[in-house]
Amino acid sequence: MKILINIDVPELAPAIAFYCTAFGLVLNRELDDDVAELTGADTRIYLLRHDSGSPCAKGSGQHRDYARHWTPVHFDVVVDEIDQATARVLGCGAVQESECVHWRGSRCITFSDPFGHGFCLIEFSGEGYRDDRSSSC
Repeated sequence: MKILINIDVPELAPAIAFYCTAFGLVLNRELDDDVAELTGADTRIYLLRHDSGSPCAKGSGQHRDYARHWTPVHFDVVVDEIDQATARVLGCGAVQESECVHWRGSRCITFSDPFGHGFCLIEFSGEGYRDDRSSSC
């Protein structure tokens, strides 16, 4: 199975700049004039240009809004050094929304990108989340 991540954005150029600079991704190609394929992670990320106010889904009655919004789905970016990654994403226009949380051998900070989407940076002290309930890193 392969999972692709699609992120709606109001304009491609600033979104490409943010995601490539903040996360070290590379613009692989542009499809038509409204989709950008980014590579460099374990998955492909597609930025989909949709105007603010355009319908989200047929029949839903909701419209795209790129102000900070909540959705039950977000993405996490696993980093080697969370302090450096935090400085990088903040320098690219992300907004920090939480302090660093220590949980099961990880450190996590929550952010939003310049387009209102939430994401987390996570640094693991080992290969992943520990099974024990220890909160120390």
